[in-house]
Order: sequence, then structure tokens, then C-alpha cells
Amino acid sequence: MLPLLARLLLLTCLVSPLYSVEKVRNRGFRKDAEYEKCTGNDADKPNCTRPSDDAATDPYLNNRYGSCLQGPAGNPGREGNPGSNGIPGTPGIPGRDGPKGEKGECVSEIFAEPWRPNYKQCAWNALNYGIDLGKIADCTFTKLRSDSALRVVFSGSLRLKCKTACCQRWYFTFNGAECSGPLTIESIIYLDQGSPELNSTINIHRTSTVEGLCEGLQAGLVDVAIWVGTCADYPRGDASTGWNSVSRVIIEELPK
Repeated sequence: MLPLLARLLLLTCLVSPLYSVEKVRNRGFRKDAEYEKCTGNDADKPNCTRPSDDAATDPYLNNRYGSCLQGPAGNPGREGNPGSNGIPGTPGIPGRDGPKGEKGECVSEIFAEPWRPNYKQCAWNALNYGIDLGKIADCTFTKLRSDSALRVVFSGSLRLKCKTACCQRWYFTFNGAECSGPLTIESIIYLDQGSPELNSTINIHRTSTVEGLCEGLQAGLVDVAIWVGTCADYPRGDASTGWNSVSRVIIEELPK
């Protein structure tokens, strides 16, 4: 009887510590499960509980049940190297045609300024100038462009007489100088010594013209004049201009 009772007491002493440890273990697992449920958005619920700071830092429970605490954040890592270029994408689908535009206006392109006629005429009735050397008449003209030419014309009665051979010259000047682009503008009358049958002093008046183009004159006012003079290496005679008729000077600006 006594040995049986001693055996029961011994068995009870051995089983009791194991039961206590198992109970504590189950309690730790239940707290860990509750702690996992109380993370995130469930932390604000009234039935949510968190483990105490002592339980979280207890080394026995950490070693026993494997609970880990989160350490401090590490330093940011360095930026990585840029990646290689990707493969080009496939062409997109062509877009739809846009709306039709409004009708435009037709504008003609002008490459140069259109030419405007520019001319002038000066006329005199019965000049009857009997001078042999000097200016007969003048006419002022406004030249619009420097890259143009002037066409000048004198039309009137001319006469020359002499007892021996003689020569007279009618010519234009521009601002007091004869034309040099390209040459002078002139006309001459030459009279040879007459024969015994024909008197060399015959007085014949004929309508004649002096005409030409002059280039190289600058734009602006141009004084155009008609003159009478002698011919080279010949004596002068008795000249007459504009007898008993109308004399005129015509000036016209022309494009080159």
C-alpha cells in the first residue's frame, strides 16, 4: 500500500511542471496571433490588443517563441546605372484626315516695281536764233531713277550759209556737259565752196532733228539744252535755228 501511494506522488510531481509550461506556451501563441491581427488598419478597433513593451523585449519569450523586433532603417542606397535604350516601338496608325481648310486668296507675286512713263516736251514758236556759237534753248527734266536712260530729240529748222567751205554742229548738253554714255548726241551741216554757176550764199532752211540716248545720269533734276558750235578743223559759217516754224525738245526716261 505504501509503495503504491509513493509512486502516485512521484508521478504527480513529474507531470505538473510539464502542464504549466504547456499552458504558458499556448498563452504565448495566442498573444502572437492576436498581435498579428492587430496590425495595419485593425489597430484602431476597440477589441484590438497589443503586447506590452515588457513582453516585446523579454529575451526569454524572444528565444522561446521566435518573436523578432524591427530594427532602425538603413541608409539609402546609391542610384543605379542608367538602363540601355529600349527597342523602338512600332509605327502608329495613321491619323484621320483633318477638316477642309478655307479657300485662300490669290496673290500675284511682284518681282519688280512696274515702270511708269516719264516724259516732257518743251516747244517754242519761231525762235529765229541767228547765233553761230552758244546755247539755243533748254528744258529742265526730273529723272526718277539712276539706272535709266534719257532719250532726247530736237526738231526744228536749221540753216547754214557761207562763201567758202564751212561746218556747224548742233548738240545736246546735260547739266552743262555733253553726254559720255556712250557718246555725244549731235548733228552737223557742212557746206562746200560753191561753183561759179551756184552762188554759195544760197539761203536754205530745212527742218532737221538731233536725237539720241544718254546713259549714266543720276536721278533728280537734269537741265537739258540744245547748243550750236563749230566742227573740228573747219571754219564756222552763218547759222540759223528755228526760223519761221515751231521748234521742240522732247525728253523721255527709258528703262535700261
